[in-house]
Amino acid sequence: MRPIKIIDRSQDERFMREALTLAAEGAVRGEVPVGAVLVQDGEIIGRGFNCPISTHDPSAHAEMVAIRAAALDLRNYRLPGSTLYVTLEPCSMCAGLIVHSRIARIVYGATEPKAGVVVSRGQFFAQEFLNHRVLVEGGLLAQECGAVLSAFFKARRSS
Repeated sequence: MRPIKIIDRSQDERFMREALTLAAEGAVRGEVPVGAVLVQDGEIIGRGFNCPISTHDPSAHAEMVAIRAAALDLRNYRLPGSTLYVTLEPCSMCAGLIVHSRIARIVYGATEPKAGVVVSRGQFFAQEFLNHRVLVEGGLLAQECGAVLSAFFKARRSS
């Protein structure tokens, strides 16, 4: 039997604010403002913001960029014991990557009613066929995360 690991939530807001900073960086570059940080043992091991437009890569979502950076830096395609903080509820592509990366926990901000698969359009992480379980916590700084996206799309519509 595996020992139960206590989850430290004391730094959750700090890490989500870092993800918000990254989302703002993406917005400045004309990308949809979603940011993500991956944390292991209290240290950020990967950072990312949406950049599919500038990289010509449809898979360059914030989560994907942060996970790729961490895996490359740690030289391991598995990231056990890590927590992913992302400003927006993940899509199906990112949810699959989270499982394959063996990330232990995901904390997201705003829900994504059109394509989110954590609670909005499905409950991906609750599927019985998955060979890895992810602890999911949503709604952290949800208003702030949602406001960043709303402001971005409002500005885009008025252009």
